[in-house]
Amino acid sequence: MSQMNIAQVDLNLLKTFEALHDESSASRAALRLGVTQSAISAGLRRLREVYGDQLFVRTGRGLAPTLRANQLKPLISEALDRCRQSLAMVNPDNQQYQGRSVVLGLSDDFEIAYGRRLMDEITRRAPRLRVIFRQTHSQIVAGALLERTLDLAITAGGFAHSRLSRQVLGEGDYRCLVDADQPSMSLDEFVTREHVLVSSGGFIGITDEGLAAQGLSRQVCASTSHFAALPFLLKGSQAVATIPGHAAEVIGAMTGLRVLACPLALPRYPIELGWRTQAQLDPLLLKVREAIVASFTWSPPSTC
Repeated sequence: MSQMNIAQVDLNLLKTFEALHDESSASRAALRLGVTQSAISAGLRRLREVYGDQLFVRTGRGLAPTLRANQLKPLISEALDRCRQSLAMVNPDNQQYQGRSVVLGLSDDFEIAYGRRLMDEITRRAPRLRVIFRQTHSQIVAGALLERTLDLAITAGGFAHSRLSRQVLGEGDYRCLVDADQPSMSLDEFVTREHVLVSSGGFIGITDEGLAAQGLSRQVCASTSHFAALPFLLKGSQAVATIPGHAAEVIGAMTGLRVLACPLALPRYPIELGWRTQAQLDPLLLKVREAIVASFTWSPPSTC
């Protein structure tokens, strides 16, 4: 890339880059920015000249970022975020959030149990703001926040990084879901039944660890990475799923599955909200954080 003074660069190109990276499509980027597709194409040509790289290449599924584009994304997003923060400081009480969005990372157990409440609380504080729920978990959340693919995240930990801040929202436990009309389950019955495991990719869950500590084991008949699949996997079977209590209660209330106390003593875990420390004073993110805290002071209805 030739030497170039920032005075020679149209900074609107950075918005074009961000939209292309997020949308993977020139037409969707155009809709997002309210410009023509030809304007996006012209902007991409200019971006390629500025950075000396293709940046986005056409594939069968749209535009894919190159390695250089992925390296540039967190830097460009940070620059644009700083600009947005500076404008928000002019009028922190501004209620015009049309066209703005916040990306909230969480696993689908939290989305199922708290998603609707989060939407209501965020709308109350920031009308017309779009909240984007994006799947994450504690093992990958720090990287996603630092890479700016997430603005905020709710997980069971994972924020132990010098550039991240966190706040404890509550404490979680585990309960069992079954398709049976019974008030309780003994440990003996628990061990003899087949189990459905919800895991982001592993073969061993916390239930297996708890059983192993007592010299016991279980038979897992199926694994899934989505809590939302459980009603379809459990209905009409004798299988049991041991999952976070907040998700068990909501799934049980909506599907008729029975929620039982887990007969195996499992450790409770912290539910935490995390964000980049650098964004600590962003007025918009402060409002969203307030909404999240308010959502977690409300508990899903109990069906026990």
